[in-house]
Amino acid sequence: MRCLYVDLDGTLLGADGAVTRDGDGAFTLLGLRALEACQRAGVIVVAMSGRPRAMLAGDARLLGIDDYVFEAGAGFVLGGELHRLVDADVREAMVASGAVSLLLDHFDGRLEADPQAREASQLLRGQVDVGEAEALLAEHGHGHLRLVDNGRSYRHSPTLNALPRVHAYHLIERSVSKAAGVAAHARARGLSREDCVAVGDSREDLEVAEAVGTIWLVANAVEHDPGLRRELARHAHARLAEAAHGAGVYEAVVTTLAERR
Repeated sequence: MRCLYVDLDGTLLGADGAVTRDGDGAFTLLGLRALEACQRAGVIVVAMSGRPRAMLAGDARLLGIDDYVFEAGAGFVLGGELHRLVDADVREAMVASGAVSLLLDHFDGRLEADPQAREASQLLRGQVDVGEAEALLAEHGHGHLRLVDNGRSYRHSPTLNALPRVHAYHLIERSVSKAAGVAAHARARGLSREDCVAVGDSREDLEVAEAVGTIWLVANAVEHDPGLRRELARHAHARLAEAAHGAGVYEAVVTTLAERR
């Protein structure tokens, strides 16, 4: 293993987006120990996240990470150098087209838009059927867009409190994906697919399997989305950690390093 691609929210980070908390809010250092184990083994760590570039830059600095894939694959930063995979004004065009308001109106009470500034995607939170959402988009001339389920969201407004669970969704161009972002970053770094391992907690993270040698999901992924167990079987090199959040990342890292010695 030469490179670890790791999702943040719901994976490396625990309750309230803290790297020092597990899913229940208890203090833990296992997520940081996973990063330390990578550093000792000479493994590059790359954050792959739906978070916007400006926010992710601060996260990466605090975690001691130089590289990151932002906005679910809209681009990546390598050693401080920005590489865009779509135009920077995509989100503005998306909003102006009416695609965002279409989804909010159709899923009224089940979906809300995050106001945070982004470059190439729109963050939405709630609980919807992705297939239904994409059929709606296509019916109204927005077939070039897709709605990505990026796993459970721990932050949302009180208006969504009645929902059984709240997920984070990214409305993005159909060509954009975490898998494409990871593959582009790996090429820029001169890494082969077999050099790379990824860890995540969502369906979008699982699709990164096509760009890496092994994909791990942390245990809380299937707790929040039981259907992911069936999806795991579609990928020959997909594995499920016994532990959740940062502890699951640590498990994936130390297991992989031990097996590849």
